[in-house]
Amino acid sequence: MILHDYEFDPKYTTSVAYFSMEFAIHQALKTYSGGLGFLAGSHMRSAYDLQQNVVGVGILWSFGYYDQTRHEDRSLQPEFIRKHYYFLEDLGVKATVNIHDKDVHIKAFYLPPDIFSSAPLILLSTDIPENDFLARTITHKLYDNNEETRISQEIVLGIGGVRVLEALKQNIAIYHMNEGHALPLVYELYGKLRDLEEVKKRVVFTTHTPEAAGNEEHNIHLLDRFGFFDGLHLDEVRAITKTHGDSFNLTVGALRASKLTNAVSQFHGEVANRMWAECDGRSEIISITNAQNRRFWTDKGMLAALDDHEDYALVARKKHLKRALFNVVADQTGKMFDPNVLTIVWARRFAEYKRPGLLKQDFERFQRLLEREDRPIQVIWAGKPYPFDTNAVNAFNELIHISHRLKRMAVLVGYELELSRLLKKGSDVWLNTPRVSREASGTSGMSASMNGTIHFSTNDGWHPEFAKHACNAFTIPEIDHTTPTEVQDREDNKNLMDILENEIIPTYYDRPAQWTQMMKTAMRDVIPAFDSGRMVHEYYLKMYDA
Repeated sequence: MILHDYEFDPKYTTSVAYFSMEFAIHQALKTYSGGLGFLAGSHMRSAYDLQQNVVGVGILWSFGYYDQTRHEDRSLQPEFIRKHYYFLEDLGVKATVNIHDKDVHIKAFYLPPDIFSSAPLILLSTDIPENDFLARTITHKLYDNNEETRISQEIVLGIGGVRVLEALKQNIAIYHMNEGHALPLVYELYGKLRDLEEVKKRVVFTTHTPEAAGNEEHNIHLLDRFGFFDGLHLDEVRAITKTHGDSFNLTVGALRASKLTNAVSQFHGEVANRMWAECDGRSEIISITNAQNRRFWTDKGMLAALDDHEDYALVARKKHLKRALFNVVADQTGKMFDPNVLTIVWARRFAEYKRPGLLKQDFERFQRLLEREDRPIQVIWAGKPYPFDTNAVNAFNELIHISHRLKRMAVLVGYELELSRLLKKGSDVWLNTPRVSREASGTSGMSASMNGTIHFSTNDGWHPEFAKHACNAFTIPEIDHTTPTEVQDREDNKNLMDILENEIIPTYYDRPAQWTQMMKTAMRDVIPAFDSGRMVHEYYLKMYDA
């Protein structure tokens, strides 16, 4: 079957299947939770833009990740609502995988390239009449909280994905695993080729997280019982994966089964090589910095004003975009934000190391900046905590509780692609506060900078490759990261607030021409270096055709 409706550029004819647990292609297609999906979506858009021979393979989540609504007291309420997609096509092929000694049937759906201007996407579902209820639930919820369901999802993605591609008669040269979730595909290929070196020639791997919790581990006997290793004898699995204990790490398994691995920023490359230095038999880890698709993320009016060197038009357009965002703020919270006031946004996945509450740690100082009449700030928080992570949900709800008594503070729900675009276009400052070395890339600041928003960040992830302090961004200075985390948080908060009070606020209010110049420099510097066209070209150059 022909999946692409475009002729391939001669530079990109090697056939690639890009496996990801989530894809953020469009607001209407709820197959993502956050940054990993946003990245995969930009990859598919730029593969389309550059006419690459790439097909995405993912899962059609019947209930998505979750719908983010509110309880009566305005606190977070996760809801699981079944989704329907009439723009997806039934490919008419099915595959079967064995999970816990039971056949599970998989149906494949197709997102044609012309629907959302992306590379073709194949989405797998077990939520079909041929399966019993338990098997149908495998593809109900992205990142299901049940360990056995999560393992089953990975079997469906990896083994099921390979088998669906075969049923569609796709001759795939390179299997690209975006994170370790699709690792079972390696064992499906090994079962056919019976030679790990031959498998490695066909597999590349992108590792995204220096967080221990993000590198998934399971008991190897549990994985074996569920069919994760595709029927291979456990002794053979141990031999080819070099696993001798009972704990099996998916990242380690992927590192040892790929011809090449990439980290997602230069700094992450250094961290990943240190982190996995003792992992014998692993592939080389290079760096290909993540990026976002300019076509999708950048406001055309902002780009036109930049290209025409019309500073007045640029500033006017930004105020228009702020008003569009503030309409959402008013709708959700009843608060009327002022487009003339410096507006800071913190919006991303709620995880402890990202420190969503760092800005308010010195609460009296934070409150003074919000409440003063002379040169105040407005702050918006948004993001989706994992619904079963009590600490993350509590952190989100604490911010909501605080916001009730501060008229220039808002916490928004419904953080998906469209709200993310509004926030990136309508903010003045994009705040990023991870503990240094723990954010692999952090791509949200890229798409914010594409819209003339100033990135204000600790020096982690992609930021060191981009930032020129007070020229195109602001950088929270580095501190001693061997001290206890509470000491680090106090220091980072003080440095953050000092820069905010002494540099950012005076520049925005007192030197508007300098601020406008910073906006323009940020936009010029982020494009094309952090446009995903550069990224997907590098994948062909350094990974697929290497």
